[in-house]
Amino acid sequence: FGIIISAQASARQQQAPRLRGESAAAGMSNKVAVPSSYVPQGGLRVHPALAKLVEQDLLPGTGMSPKYWWTCLERLVSELGPEVDKALARRDEIQRKIDEFYKARRAEGKDPAKPEFRSQCRSFLSEIDYLEPDQGPVNITTEDVDPEIADIPAPQLVVPSDNARYVLNAVNSRWGSLFDALYGFDVVPDVAVGLGGGDHKPAGYNPVRGEAVVDFANGLLDEIAPLATGSWSQVVRLWPTYVGSTMQLELLLEDGNPTSLKSPSLFVGFTGQLGPPNATSKTAEPLKEPRLSDVGRIFLRHNGLHLVLEVDRDHPIGKSSKSGIKDITTESALTAILDMEDSVAAVDAEDKVRVYKNICGVMMGTLEAPFVKNGKQQLRRPNADVWFRDRNGRATSLPGRVVSLVRNVGHHMFTDMVLSAEGRTVPEGFVDCLVTVASALQDLRGTSSLVNSRCGSVYIVKPKQHGPKEVALTTSLFGRVEEFFGLRRNTIKMGIMDEERRTSANLRECIRAASARVFFINTGFLDRTGDEIHTCMHAGPVVRKADMRAQKWIKAYEDSNVDIGLHSGFQGRAQIGKGMWAKPDSMKAMLETKIGEVMAGASTAWVPSPAAACLHSIHYHRVDVPTRQMQLAMRPPAKLESILEPPLLVSIPDAAAIEHELKENVQSILGYVVRWIDLGVGCSKVPDLSNVGLMEDRATLRISSQLLANWLLHGLISEDQVRSVFKEMAKVVDQQNSTDNSYHPMSENLESNIAFHAALKLVLEGTAVPNGYTEFTLHEARRAAKAAFRKPSARL
Repeated sequence: FGIIISAQASARQQQAPRLRGESAAAGMSNKVAVPSSYVPQGGLRVHPALAKLVEQDLLPGTGMSPKYWWTCLERLVSELGPEVDKALARRDEIQRKIDEFYKARRAEGKDPAKPEFRSQCRSFLSEIDYLEPDQGPVNITTEDVDPEIADIPAPQLVVPSDNARYVLNAVNSRWGSLFDALYGFDVVPDVAVGLGGGDHKPAGYNPVRGEAVVDFANGLLDEIAPLATGSWSQVVRLWPTYVGSTMQLELLLEDGNPTSLKSPSLFVGFTGQLGPPNATSKTAEPLKEPRLSDVGRIFLRHNGLHLVLEVDRDHPIGKSSKSGIKDITTESALTAILDMEDSVAAVDAEDKVRVYKNICGVMMGTLEAPFVKNGKQQLRRPNADVWFRDRNGRATSLPGRVVSLVRNVGHHMFTDMVLSAEGRTVPEGFVDCLVTVASALQDLRGTSSLVNSRCGSVYIVKPKQHGPKEVALTTSLFGRVEEFFGLRRNTIKMGIMDEERRTSANLRECIRAASARVFFINTGFLDRTGDEIHTCMHAGPVVRKADMRAQKWIKAYEDSNVDIGLHSGFQGRAQIGKGMWAKPDSMKAMLETKIGEVMAGASTAWVPSPAAACLHSIHYHRVDVPTRQMQLAMRPPAKLESILEPPLLVSIPDAAAIEHELKENVQSILGYVVRWIDLGVGCSKVPDLSNVGLMEDRATLRISSQLLANWLLHGLISEDQVRSVFKEMAKVVDQQNSTDNSYHPMSENLESNIAFHAALKLVLEGTAVPNGYTEFTLHEARRAAKAAFRKPSARL
């Protein structure tokens, strides 16, 4: 693995050509030697593991032969492969012109950080077609979108698709235990319930903490479903009763008085034995001491989301609760993104087949994952639908699972698990798309074990698109796949990740290019920041990572995404999304702050876990999103000039601040990269310098590596300084991972450690890599590490 970097690396940054084609994953097709084990499929040569998956897992039950499927891929490579190459070459050409523009202006003594520079910069970006002509308003016409996407604001879970158990957790995250989420995290702090906040906490269930959870839940019910009189903390019994031909919910307070919901329509149904058949307000006294234990479920619906009051007086928590409510099951994440991209480390056919099998299992309803809990072997499966009796006594059901969306890789990724007749790698996104849609065919045809899309659509989120022409390329790809598979036009819906600067600047035209397909736009702050830094790499040194959120372009970018989505007719047709909560253990802070994304107009926002989805769902009860969006639609739209304002330093930080920023970013880079390369973990909770666990994926890595590459280019830090801090932080990261038996320490042999040198390369060659993407270096290093691990006595 030849990435031991020479002392001249920083000089090469300013002169070297942009790095394309270094590995099978790198942008633009590469020619490689065809392994003898590869299977001929028409004009293609295919890794045997992928050929087996297509034949045995993907296509049975679809009515499609492997020969035809491979012919479809070959046609895509022939027809659209050259278009991908053109798009990537165009990216490089635009970035080269921007780099030259900033270099020339700085040579003239002009400061790109000055406000008067904005108009000159915008004119230049128009001249090079970075900014495309605005063709006026657009209204999307997307049809057959599931209500979980089009109509009901709710959290969205993102999950790495290479781990079957995690995938099933996400699929089943539609319903979550509120009591578990509150009890298991810091929403109810230890100091508030008499535990002192020290390290010596009582083992097992703590009834004082449990009581605090019940108090929180009662307060939440008072917000969401207030009673006509009294409060939920005073309720001693609740049951459905008929009034005429329709049921309503009756409740008894501890003072013996009956009450009801202030808005009776919030009650939508029930199951179980709740209250005696003849219960009325006149039988109040006997109801205080019920002869039969109440066991059942009360279904409420508010802002489109359901809450299920779980009543069980024989349960320990139900016994301790006046009302007998042992838990509240909340309808939480309505959609989940099964991610093939930033959160997975899939670098070869072996890895990718694992991903594809999980996608197939979800779409066909057959995915299972064994696991051990409390010493017992168990099997996780997708949840069944939820049945109950509605207010008219009719049996009705709610979906037991999320609507699964699949994030494919971007146009810049190529794979050697399939090679052309000439031995060239093919666009990985083409394979992703064909596998995703083929796996959904049984769902579309009604032959899968479970239903994903009740409206008959396939949802693909396409990342890393740079501008309208690349969105149009994806539209062409989806259209050809529909023709190949005999699907209704626009069956394949597109999620547009607004995470690249050229897409943000041309978002309306991007939407226009997919106006009949788009179901989702999302602001990906992390990747967007990485691309912001790379685009203005030569404009000057950028601000510190922690200061990025306060920059003018961020607010304009976030607001513009909502403005354009609303004015393009997204309400009732598509989602407007916001980004990830990065602190999975800090649920109290999430509950306090993530409501800001809903108030900003988001109809969905990303969360890292089912518990986070459960808690974030509270925000969609507290905010009427459609009404809030109508209010926001009245404001003046965000200005393009603000979006284009680069996040440059106004003054250079002192030496201590620079040193801290360097250490903080290097530690983050190493903490993530070492697990990615040595363990194949694409998304992990990495402790920062203060040992606070933060969710890291390639997007956060892109920010840290690009920021340091920028500071290195502009002389705020030196290469010797970078190398020294990398060596120092390697020891810190090793210590932070010392209790992980699968971890391989870096500091024992830095000179030959693959992960260490890959991390260093991301910084020292960060100005040259296309768009600041980390995938190319990571993939090359991971493949080298896997090869090394296969050798006896291998040391990394």
